[in-house]
Amino acid sequence: MNDRLQQLTSQLADQSIQAAIITNPKHVYYLSGFRSDPHERLLALIVTSDGTSKLLVPQLDRAGAEASASVDRIESHRDTDDAYAILAGMLGTSVTGTFAIEKERVTVSQFERLKSVLPQASLSGIDDALLAMRAVKSADEVARIKHAVQLIEQVLRETLPLVKPGVTELEIAADIDFRMRKVGAEGPSFDTTVLAGANSALPHGSPGNRRIAEGELLLFDMGVYADGYVSDITRTFAVGEISDELKRIYAAVLKANELGIQALKPGIPMLEADLAARRHIESCGYGELFTHRLGHGIGLDIHEYPSLHGANTDLLRPGMVVTVEPGIYVPNLGGVRIEDDVLITNDGAESLTTFPKELTIIGV
Repeated sequence: MNDRLQQLTSQLADQSIQAAIITNPKHVYYLSGFRSDPHERLLALIVTSDGTSKLLVPQLDRAGAEASASVDRIESHRDTDDAYAILAGMLGTSVTGTFAIEKERVTVSQFERLKSVLPQASLSGIDDALLAMRAVKSADEVARIKHAVQLIEQVLRETLPLVKPGVTELEIAADIDFRMRKVGAEGPSFDTTVLAGANSALPHGSPGNRRIAEGELLLFDMGVYADGYVSDITRTFAVGEISDELKRIYAAVLKANELGIQALKPGIPMLEADLAARRHIESCGYGELFTHRLGHGIGLDIHEYPSLHGANTDLLRPGMVVTVEPGIYVPNLGGVRIEDDVLITNDGAESLTTFPKELTIIGV
């Protein structure tokens, strides 16, 4: 049994839970080493409090599971089978007591199917325990995130020479997504964002047919999946000379980014990093225009625990990987966001992103 399965088994025993039924494919991968997308078919990892692990996969995934899954037993189901009846049989003859499921993942329909085959069982949540396990990355996970960061930074370097006035946001975004595959990534970790001019003031804007023009800002927010792990980076550039106001905004965000990273230390409440960045932006007169948290965890997902916001008293721990992404967004003018992926170390923080952050003029 691997360390992650052992850790989960211990938690189940401590809470008097008979077994966990894991159906999120990313958690199945995290715990067993088997990675797949079952689409609408049932994929389930059963982990019992006595240390047994069983994996139920669609028949077409059985060979892959047998090659990579670190479990005691593998079963499969065909499209004509009742997969939930097979799942119940794998749980054994006694299906009373408490079973843990991922309440944030299981749909109402899936919950009803589980209850139909486990009528005497009580179902509780295992989400918090899994997220807490995932929050602290192993050395292997950090290496994979670093690799994903290196790939997206390579894509960004290759993309910048293509930026010219008259090119649309969508044209650049399409080129970025193509280059992700060319450098060896599995694909984007979220929808690639390229926002020009006033559009850069939309924190969750989508690229469109707006053409890039001189004297404006151009914001890139992008990341890739590589070996199952993500990267997430934002850089904002000047297309030709920009106004003094836009330069002041950029300087305020850059300093806030630096202060946020400096505040990241193991053992401190997460809110401290958010406040360190936010107070600087407020002192520059833009407090109301920093409209989101400082950052979030990354790993198997692009957004995962922890959350760096101004009310989170949870403590930072070595091994956590978080984004630091302060921003200022001025409607009808433009916005600046600078985002790094940062590892919490034993005595501070290490930025995994290395792409330069100083204001850079491109496109001329």
